[in-house]
Amino acid sequence: MLAALVALAGLFVALYLMMYKLGYIGTLVCSVGSCEVVQTSKWAMFLGFPVATWGVAYYLAVLAVSLIGLGSTFADSIGLSRLLAGMTATGVLFSLWLTYLELFVIDAICQWCVVSAVLATLLFVIAVLDLRDVRALLDDRMEHAMAQLRVTGYGQDIRSTPDMTLRAVRDPEDP
Repeated sequence: MLAALVALAGLFVALYLMMYKLGYIGTLVCSVGSCEVVQTSKWAMFLGFPVATWGVAYYLAVLAVSLIGLGSTFADSIGLSRLLAGMTATGVLFSLWLTYLELFVIDAICQWCVVSAVLATLLFVIAVLDLRDVRALLDDRMEHAMAQLRVTGYGQDIRSTPDMTLRAVRDPEDP
């Protein structure tokens, strides 16, 4: 739930910057830094699209995966947790690259970009903690299942792989 809320906040920030870049907003409200300098630099475009548009796509994707993970079917899915961790790791790396450009190439800081980088980092931390929790839950379930098998004595009379193979292919009605 927390990841979905953070992704929603990031989506609003990215939408705001995208609307400025596309000309729907005249000036950016920026109390600290030089948002317009950053947003009008050549680095505000990536692969032919505004960086903010990539941010919108990223936060929408993270929001969607986070919401899917809230359903009972995928609540403890290790695959979904890994996907979210990978997506958010990519978001942090991209944010680090953009922050580097702001600090050392453009020589200007955009407060909204900093907010987005902080949100991307927070999403990554949440995703890693979720992945850790899901792994621990799966380990607990596996340990419980193994304990149940030990209690029932299941498989104790199977001595070797050939013995197991013979049991699998033998006709149960043939003694």
